[in-house]
Amino acid sequence: QVQLVESGGGLVQAGGSLRLSCAASGNTFRGDIMGWHRQAPGKQRELVAVITNDSSRTTYADSVKGRFTISRDNAKNTVYLQMNSLKPEDTAVYYCRMARGNFGIWGQGTLVTVSS
Repeated sequence: QVQLVESGGGLVQAGGSLRLSCAASGNTFRGDIMGWHRQAPGKQRELVAVITNDSSRTTYADSVKGRFTISRDNAKNTVYLQMNSLKPEDTAVYYCRMARGNFGIWGQGTLVTVSS
């Protein structure tokens, strides 16, 4: 059974950077589309970025384009989210998702707090 474990969240000042990691255990994710989602307090979960299995295509939410970069290392079964120029509105719990099965597989989330 695949498990996803996110790390790298924390408290950062506006304008700062963080790098999130999501490690998959239990099985390789070489063939899976991977994504990052986030959920801010009182808001619905939203898609942040997606990357294809071979890293040939990436997609971003308009709100993070030019600031966030998704990448993956299939040899390490890990997907990353580099977040630069962070804004207070980026504050949320960030979740990693593997597009497998009917509903996908989710990690437990990592909290990112951006102070103004």
